[in-house]
Amino acid sequence: MKSWFECTLKYNKVMENGINKNVSEKYVVDAVSFTEAEARIIYEMFDHSVGEFIVWDIKRTNYAKVFPSDKESADRWFKCKVGFISLDEKSGCEKMTSAYMLVQAADLRDAVKKLDEGMKCTMADYQIGSVTETAILDVFVYSDERHESKTDSAARKLVESISKGDVVTISAAGKSVTIDKTGDKTTVSSVPDYKQNIL
Repeated sequence: MKSWFECTLKYNKVMENGINKNVSEKYVVDAVSFTEAEARIIYEMFDHSVGEFIVWDIKRTNYAKVFPSDKESADRWFKCKVGFISLDEKSGCEKMTSAYMLVQAADLRDAVKKLDEGMKCTMADYQIGSVTETAILDVFVYSDERHESKTDSAARKLVESISKGDVVTISAAGKSVTIDKTGDKTTVSSVPDYKQNIL
């Protein structure tokens, strides 16, 4: 069964004022294991990253559902605590069970609205306990509809197969990429375009 994993990446970013700064960014992927989550975030970041990045941390989250939005203004992610009211058959008393949802929205009001829209198909009574903005930049949902090419699928399988303690250089998405699993953290770096012809 798939779970949601929060992945923290660290890399040097050139800020608007031209200064290099070491930044930490959070992303969420769905996967069946920590190994697949690491492979998925590396695979997804091939096209998004510039230079070297480190997969600093991966942790399993407790999100029951994720509600993405296709609106351009919805550029933030909110963690929503939802309480479901149910009847305890033995005691006959009502009890509250909590679940967490991740909602992409423009602001707090929009998050509540999108959560209510997403929960319309739920038959159980629920109450919104809290809505908190997160530091998550993006959520990558695996979809069979994406129809990965054989090359993309092979690249992801290769990333998953790299053992702890190995360094491997591969060509993926038109780039030469080195994946280093010799330290505590996985480091991913791409070979600059001008060096690719030399290799």
